[in-house]
Amino acid sequence: MGADERVPGLGGKRRANGVLEAEILALLQTSGSALTPGEVAERLAASLAHTTVATTLARLHGRGVLERTPRGRSYAYTPVTDEPGLTARHMHQVLEGGSDRKSVLTRFVNELSDDDEDLLRRLLDSDE
Repeated sequence: MGADERVPGLGGKRRANGVLEAEILALLQTSGSALTPGEVAERLAASLAHTTVATTLARLHGRGVLERTPRGRSYAYTPVTDEPGLTARHMHQVLEGGSDRKSVLTRFVNELSDDDEDLLRRLLDSDE
């Protein structure tokens, strides 16, 4: 099933782009071990074709979000980092794609809540 196909259990609604990837990442984050496409498909709430899961895992691997190791005739996948690490990595990628780094960072900081701004200041002032 492709990302735009109807999902059983959702009243025939289509899965939004990125939802399956997020579900798979969340599953892998909590699994405690590397999983094959078949194991991922078995553990997902929605019934999906093995090929859909395998394709999604391969795409995440191609983007550097997952590592894979051979297991039998397939691969077993694990996240390269935890959820905060993936978010930080995504923030870096977005920042790298911009043409005016200073303006992007300035606007980002200006839009932080007071609590987040205080946290950022403490983090920047720490020696860690």
